[in-house]
Amino acid sequence: MPFKYNRLDKDKAAVLFIDHQAGLLSLVRDYSPDDFRNNLLALADITKFFKLPVILTTSFEQGPNGPMVPEIKNMFPDAPYFARPGQINAWDNEDFVKAVKATGRKQLIIAGIVTDVCVAFPTLSALEEGFEVFVVTDCSGTFNTSVRDSAWLRMQNAGAQLINWFAVGSELQRDWRNDVQGFGKVLADHLPQYANLMQSYDSVQPKK
Repeated sequence: MPFKYNRLDKDKAAVLFIDHQAGLLSLVRDYSPDDFRNNLLALADITKFFKLPVILTTSFEQGPNGPMVPEIKNMFPDAPYFARPGQINAWDNEDFVKAVKATGRKQLIIAGIVTDVCVAFPTLSALEEGFEVFVVTDCSGTFNTSVRDSAWLRMQNAGAQLINWFAVGSELQRDWRNDVQGFGKVLADHLPQYANLMQSYDSVQPKK
């Protein structure tokens, strides 16, 4: 069967932030704390920039997993939020699945902690139900790189696309002429190297 490039589309995609919780953050060892936080907030900013539907969920937050990272919850105060009482796989929570389906979007951008459980399980479940799933690798974390790599392989073999936050933004943007300043600012806010590029670009623009 010939390869078909299925691109992310801002009119077809929704973002699921799964179990980015204060306690679970301590389990993320495949990225540095600063890098992981920056990546996560970059994905959140991209989500807001493209006005994508968002669903937030946590697992057993009254226990050791703790509450959702406040920056994410505060960025999306009106997003559906599901504090799952105990289901490890978010897709086992009927209210969560109903909210996902209610978006009407068939492309799911998924990030979470930990990659091999809280990301992999709902990814496999969503794929089984016919969704396209894009796993944001650098906004999902786990114990070590070997665990991460096996989880990536499992999801990829099932049909998920692995992608980082920068590629998510670029694929949604499609064309620099679609608001170069706005999209450039999102990138510059999270990549110092890109801030240099935008400063160079701004310096040669005609003065208004």
